[in-house]
Amino acid sequence: MITLKEGDKAPSFSSTDQNGKKISLSDYKGKNLVLYFYSEAGSPTCTIESCNLRDNYGLLRKKGFEVVGVSPDDSKTQKKFEIKYKLPFPLLADTSHDIVEKYGVWDQKKLFGREYMGVLRTTFVIDGKGIICKIFLKPKNKAHAEEIITAMGV
Repeated sequence: MITLKEGDKAPSFSSTDQNGKKISLSDYKGKNLVLYFYSEAGSPTCTIESCNLRDNYGLLRKKGFEVVGVSPDDSKTQKKFEIKYKLPFPLLADTSHDIVEKYGVWDQKKLFGREYMGVLRTTFVIDGKGIICKIFLKPKNKAHAEEIITAMGV
């Protein structure tokens, strides 16, 4: 359950990306970060969202945002996702669910009447001081970058 609110300090995190590089929140000190959580690399909705961020990555960077994706997939799966869809940003492997739990996006879900634990697709925009500026609880997968830019007024 997401208990974080806009204005809260973002929980620190550290994990390995699809290239085996260790990535931490502290790496983005002084930068605006779009930290987006998706349930599964390659799933239809998550792919649409990731590709929208990819297609608008240059614009997001021009507007002052870095992008990092997080899912419970392992680094190998993240690497395949990156290659297949030419994703230009880090994709963190959170197989231990440490990051998704810190951010409150690991929760009970329901699909076709079946209940299970999974990631709630959510995006946090974190400023250069580590403060959560904006939370998108149900991102518009086909227009997520535009949604971020509009909401942040840049």
